[in-house]
Amino acid sequence: MKDKDIAGESCEILVPFHERKPLEEIEREIIKKYRKVLWSKFTKAIKDYQLVEEGDKIAVAISGGKDSMLMAKLFQELKKHNGQINFELEFIAMDPGYHPDIKNLLIENCEYLKIPIKIFESGIFKVVNEIARDYPCFMCAKMRRGALYSKAKELGCNKLALGHHFNDVIETTLLNLFYTGNFKTMLPKLKSSNFSDMELIRPLYYIEEKNIQRFIQNSGIWPLNCACMVAAKKIGSKRQEMKKLIEELKKTIPNADKSIFHSAKNVNMNAILGWQKNNKKYSYLDFY
Repeated sequence: MKDKDIAGESCEILVPFHERKPLEEIEREIIKKYRKVLWSKFTKAIKDYQLVEEGDKIAVAISGGKDSMLMAKLFQELKKHNGQINFELEFIAMDPGYHPDIKNLLIENCEYLKIPIKIFESGIFKVVNEIARDYPCFMCAKMRRGALYSKAKELGCNKLALGHHFNDVIETTLLNLFYTGNFKTMLPKLKSSNFSDMELIRPLYYIEEKNIQRFIQNSGIWPLNCACMVAAKKIGSKRQEMKKLIEELKKTIPNADKSIFHSAKNVNMNAILGWQKNNKKYSYLDFY
């Protein structure tokens, strides 16, 4: 059975759960076998956007999904092999209301991978089910982030790391373009508007989802999916639409995803009708 490259599919387990690779081999493969597609892109994003700096205390958010599990191991390897920057890590996992079996899987995976998580409860699934049935994912994401910021702050952290990857960036850019009528992308880091002296960072910014899937599948790790019963009742999502659209575009334009990604850092301000900065709107006519 071959691993799939289709971004956006649920993670299919290729190695039976009981045949997980030894931890030492999993950690070695991050640096060796997957060096080009995972490790090098992780360290490049950190360097390009100054995501990890001297004296940082970073809260690494673990949802139990494939992205955050990889991010945790990448940070552990960075801590192990980096001798230039002094920084600390806290691994936090929020329980939004998981079924006990799901929560146990999260704990068991982290124990196997030696990720020392600190779990805290939020009850977000119950709240979302009551107040946001039509748009559960948007409200859930917003509440999750607030809860994670609060916990990170409580632990004395100055940064919160989330597992958004390359494909998330492209999909978000297209979602904003098609559904909100603006050109706005997902940034590799940003300052929190509600929590003073806190930053959000996205160290998987350059890593493609297909390579995360391949690594997790071949490691024999069984990651969590969304596990939200509210969202599960809804057929499809806008983000899934974007995934499918991008795959269709790549059939005739092979590098369409990379072009979309690079367009956000190659904006020609002389050819834009208008823009917004610090909540103030500008027109090209202001500078005509």
